Amino acid sequence: MTRPADLRDWIARVEAMGELQHVSGAHWNLEIGTISEINYRRKPSAALLFDNIVGYPRGYRVLTGSMSNARRMAMTLGLDENLDTTQLIEALRGKPRQWEAAAPQFEPEWVETGPILENVVNGPDVDLTKFPAPLWHEHDGGRYIGTGVAVGTSDPDTGRINLGAYRMMIQENGRSATINAEAGKQGRAHYDRWFARAGRAPVIASFGHDPLLLMVAGTEVPNTISEYAYAGAMVGRKIPVIRGQVTGLPMPADAEIVVEGWIRPDRVLPEGPFGEWTGYYSGSLRPVPTMEIERLYFRNDPIILGTPPGKPPNDYSYMRALLKSAMIQDELHKVGIRDVRGVWAHETGGGRLLIVVSIKQRYCGHSRQAGYIAAQCQAAAYMNRFVIVVDDDVDPMNLEEVMWAVCTRCEPSEDIEIMRKSWGSKVDPLLADPTVPYNSRALIDACRPFEKLDTFPLVAQSAPARVREAVAKWKELFADPRFPLPETVIPSGAVHED
Repeated sequence: MTRPADLRDWIARVEAMGELQHVSGAHWNLEIGTISEINYRRKPSAALLFDNIVGYPRGYRVLTGSMSNARRMAMTLGLDENLDTTQLIEALRGKPRQWEAAAPQFEPEWVETGPILENVVNGPDVDLTKFPAPLWHEHDGGRYIGTGVAVGTSDPDTGRINLGAYRMMIQENGRSATINAEAGKQGRAHYDRWFARAGRAPVIASFGHDPLLLMVAGTEVPNTISEYAYAGAMVGRKIPVIRGQVTGLPMPADAEIVVEGWIRPDRVLPEGPFGEWTGYYSGSLRPVPTMEIERLYFRNDPIILGTPPGKPPNDYSYMRALLKSAMIQDELHKVGIRDVRGVWAHETGGGRLLIVVSIKQRYCGHSRQAGYIAAQCQAAAYMNRFVIVVDDDVDPMNLEEVMWAVCTRCEPSEDIEIMRKSWGSKVDPLLADPTVPYNSRALIDACRPFEKLDTFPLVAQSAPARVREAVAKWKELFADPRFPLPETVIPSGAVHED
């Protein structure tokens, strides 16, 4: 199926799917954030389009909840919008490897003009407060216009472009904005190299765009590939970009709001705190690089793509869980780990902190090998805390099944390994010293001991085929709406039978 051309086309398609709710008259000060937070806890949740925001003209809008379910994720990727989560996982199996291989054929297409050039404002006249950037959480240090943001930087040596989702807070009454890129992130490495070479780094930031760019900016695309090219490979078409008038960096031609300018090592301002994806406030007035904005571009009636983090489930926890799970599984296949039957990076850990890998054990040490590599592969290396490996009779998406396996197949004295001094984050609520953001992670082997596979007690439950047969035969019994049957009761492709 064809996919949306830009954010506005995306919104029209979501509305046609019956998945969009319009919200009129909400206040940018906490009300948009609170309504969005309540929405994320609905199952399924809607995409919310806020208009007539208090203090702003009609047409200056904020979108939240864009990628919080399978249907909208599938539509964004040009897949069947009727796929559920399990079906979407199957559809994505092997895709990251294909996207990586195809990316060189989909470098962005340079164009001369586009909707983003409808309004151009020069530096002295820039005022980001003219857009309805919300104060998302009660204790945030300011208004964050950059949550669903795509921050563009370049490698000064190779010219490779990176897009990263680094939070951006409005500063100096709208004249500037801080960019909070953590150490180890590609954008941070780019501007550190620019600082050493030229004393300043070019940067662009898009605050509203096709949600496809949110997908790639917010996940770990291989560092040899531009996110623009990777996004093009994901959907089979090149992303149109316009050369920035100041820095020459590419910006999405159909973006809603873009700023362009420079950051310098000595130009920092206090930033935060901010309610982050861990579910806690992070960053307490730390000095953060501040963007000197020389150009502001925006469409008529612009739309901010809002993806506020917070206690999971949050705006992008589903999107991150889905994409990272596919990427981790592909990395395990790439390095030769056999018989990986499923991977799920749970939303309850923000799509990072808790990763479950399901395998069909083939040899002694197989489960530990899968766990160690999953804990440190590129897609999972940043800020995970628990990696649990389970047998293939356990659905990695079902936390009840996973914890049953932990309780009955894991001997703590033998089956829990600790990895120390791993890649942590300044947003970690347990971090003692933000200047050295290490973390540790536990590898929990919740597989039956390989040497006891033939003698380990049988599981006391009906065979999957028998369950499916009973549900089909007694359809009326199990269709009673007073007693809904959870999807997990009926074995699916996530649990394999030999």
